[in-house]
Amino acid sequence: MQIDSTIHKANALVIDSNANARSLITAQLREIGVGYVRAVTRVKDARIVLENAPFDLVICDYHFEGHDESGQDLLDELRREQLLPYSTVFMMVTAEATYSKVAEAAEAALDGYLIKPYTLTALAERVQSARHRKRVLKGIFEAIEAQNFDLAAELCLERFHKRQEFWLFAARIGAELLLRLRRPDEAKTLYEAIIAAKTVPWAKLGVARSEFASGNLAQARRTLENLIGEMPDHADSYDVLGRIHMEQGEISAALATYRTAAELTPGCLLRMQRSGTLSFYAGERNEALKILERTIASGLRSKLFDMYTLVLVALMRYDKRDSKGIKHTLDSLHRQIERVPDSPRLLRLQTAIQALLAMLEKRSADALTAARRLAAELDQPHADHEAASLVIAVWVRLAAADLRLEEMNEMFQRLGMRYCNSKASTEVLVSMADGHEATVQTLKDCHAKVFEIAETAMKQALRGNATGSVELLIQQGDQTRNSKLIDMAMSVLKRHEEKIEAAATMELRIGELQDRWVKPLGASVGRARQAGGVALRG
Repeated sequence: MQIDSTIHKANALVIDSNANARSLITAQLREIGVGYVRAVTRVKDARIVLENAPFDLVICDYHFEGHDESGQDLLDELRREQLLPYSTVFMMVTAEATYSKVAEAAEAALDGYLIKPYTLTALAERVQSARHRKRVLKGIFEAIEAQNFDLAAELCLERFHKRQEFWLFAARIGAELLLRLRRPDEAKTLYEAIIAAKTVPWAKLGVARSEFASGNLAQARRTLENLIGEMPDHADSYDVLGRIHMEQGEISAALATYRTAAELTPGCLLRMQRSGTLSFYAGERNEALKILERTIASGLRSKLFDMYTLVLVALMRYDKRDSKGIKHTLDSLHRQIERVPDSPRLLRLQTAIQALLAMLEKRSADALTAARRLAAELDQPHADHEAASLVIAVWVRLAAADLRLEEMNEMFQRLGMRYCNSKASTEVLVSMADGHEATVQTLKDCHAKVFEIAETAMKQALRGNATGSVELLIQQGDQTRNSKLIDMAMSVLKRHEEKIEAAATMELRIGELQDRWVKPLGASVGRARQAGGVALRG
């Protein structure tokens, strides 16, 4: 029973903890003509396999006896982190009892589902239908895989406007692409059209994400709170709401939100890490240690695992004077560095842990050398908020050990002026200061100074002195390297360009500052992901 002419070239992955079910599905796939079939028993193993090799077809059981993770958790995580190609057909197998959950998921991300018991004919029909949709939308998927996101978005919009076959599915992909291309208003239009055609939770969530991307945090928060009120078990909604809480500097609210998401999907590695990280920031260190060490045990080999977790655990082990625990985190990081030896981020994390271990072993000279190596990186364009967090965490512990640190105050002043560019970023840095009063005050003063500069510039622009406003922002952006002030300079310039005689020259100056101090920060996030990092960054 060969369902199409190319099925013999397809490779499939079967994910099922039941040996009999696994054997049956494998045999059925071979009977309908699939050329290569691989099988795994656990979600954790499947995640690693799918992170490292593409498959044309994935057949996954929904329920895994004795495990927190479900097939839906796996699918959500792979889709969210863009680790599953659009061209892959992902189908879920479920019992009647969980049908409603799987059917709802099919509206969003599944290509099909099978209710146990099912026949060979039912499997063949579902696979054939899903592969047909993939062929119809092939041009969109190829454009995405070639990273030609503008073309892919236009193809989606064309299919949507002409109401061609699978237009609703294309609209969802198109909306995601428009968000990525920073066209949130167009994305919101698509999501609202999807809701009008067929009310689905992921489309309402898309509206909230579009509002968030447009900077309308209050409206996005209301949209999400309404959605959660209607569907309190929709975990993805809590993810976005948690981001809004963080953006507004409400760490405790963000922690409560991510805890709810983690409770709804107890097998989700990313949500568990976020919950643990926020517990650390909120000062709930025992809870943070318990959660983050659990993520190390279950997800260290995954590409989704954030190696920053190892540093947070090392910090908490240091505070407990546990050198064995610190060495364990260092060994885990060494194994990752062996796989990605040229990662500046991983080497920076290693330096931070080495400094902690040296302090605990009373090797003061080694600890100070490592701490100064960390601090020296802050002068580099690629240094980011995470790097600043590490410097603060290590240096306040050096100060607590009564080491003489003449340069610390001046360094924290420069660090604060560069990285205290939002309430959220400042709150995270303050939490890393671990109650060191002088450092906490320095960071809060820097936050106030940055916003005083921004407010002064805006007042000048409103009073008709746009040139003075932009000049102030350029000078302060150059002096502090603060991305908020540099980007604000460009924003004010574009808004008042017609009133500024030297607009062209100013734009060049701002562009140079952005190229040197702002754009490398975006690249550092991409490198962090490649190195296994998805840290929650202020």
